[in-house]
Amino acid sequence: MIKIECRAQLVVRDADGREASLTDVVPLLAFVDEAGSIAQAATLKGLSYRHAWGLLRSIEERLGGPLIAKERGRGSVLSELGQAVLRSQRLCGERLGGNMQALASEVASDLNRWLAPPADDVRIHASHGYAVATLVTALVANDVPVDIKYRDSAEAVTALARGECDLAGFHVPRGEFRTACADTYRRWLDPQRHVLIHLTRRKQGLFLARGNPKRIGGLGDLSRDDIRFVNRQPGSGTRLLLDLALRRIGIDPDRVNGYASAELTHSAIAAFVASGMADVGFGVEPAAHHFGLDFIPVVDEDYYFACDRTRLQRPPLATVIDLLRGEPFVSSVARLAGYDPVECGKVFDLDAGLRGTDA
Repeated sequence: MIKIECRAQLVVRDADGREASLTDVVPLLAFVDEAGSIAQAATLKGLSYRHAWGLLRSIEERLGGPLIAKERGRGSVLSELGQAVLRSQRLCGERLGGNMQALASEVASDLNRWLAPPADDVRIHASHGYAVATLVTALVANDVPVDIKYRDSAEAVTALARGECDLAGFHVPRGEFRTACADTYRRWLDPQRHVLIHLTRRKQGLFLARGNPKRIGGLGDLSRDDIRFVNRQPGSGTRLLLDLALRRIGIDPDRVNGYASAELTHSAIAAFVASGMADVGFGVEPAAHHFGLDFIPVVDEDYYFACDRTRLQRPPLATVIDLLRGEPFVSSVARLAGYDPVECGKVFDLDAGLRGTDA
């Protein structure tokens, strides 16, 4: 079975038409930022000092400015341009990463149909989340063929109803908004046909620049004129939750600056805030930590996979459930900030799962 990777990269073209990829220089810049030394960065990257300098100079020529600056007592540091290049490549990767992973999976699945015997792929349509990505990684590591497509929660559930996937990943809040959010998915789910597999509990909240320079205290501050918000796409469970929560405190979502924006993943939201293109976003806690952002928890929620109950005891779903209940996977999810896999792999009847045990 072949594996396909799809990666995002930025290419610089100067006035003479010469091109250079930032793919190789960005890790080098990250090491310089960490180590404060080009020599140490070159060693960490596995390059000679001469090669590292040549790589930096080549990019600097095309950009028209220095990537590295010298500071007394600190050695080598990134210039403002160098910091911008580092942020730009990270932003590119994080905004596109989920979709590119899904595209790579689709391409690999198509090619493997020609190169390998037929296999029972686990077809997953799911709202983006770190535990979902952890599951995909675990399935691949255990040689379980997987076809992952990141969709908003409503699209995932409707795909299951049409028979287009085996697992549909979606999330519902715990507390006052649970019924309204759950009712959104009930229209496509049949209590006689479908059951829910619990993946994790997790926290969603506000992403803020480190130190909270705008002094944002909660959702109520999103109505301020000086706040730029970055949002998830319509149809996502996160967007639905935000709509309800803002209206609950008397804020018209349409009056929030940036509310009409649309990003597809939690990582993309965090990248937007980290880059300074927005002051605040909303998403899961690991994304905030990954980008060095402050995080204000707002709501706890359950993440489920909906599936056909008749397939639970047969491959490939039986294999997935065994993996979800295994200690290695549970431990890996528990290491994610704000995630609690206490019920990971537990199967619920549809009504009981949507209602929640203590919601």
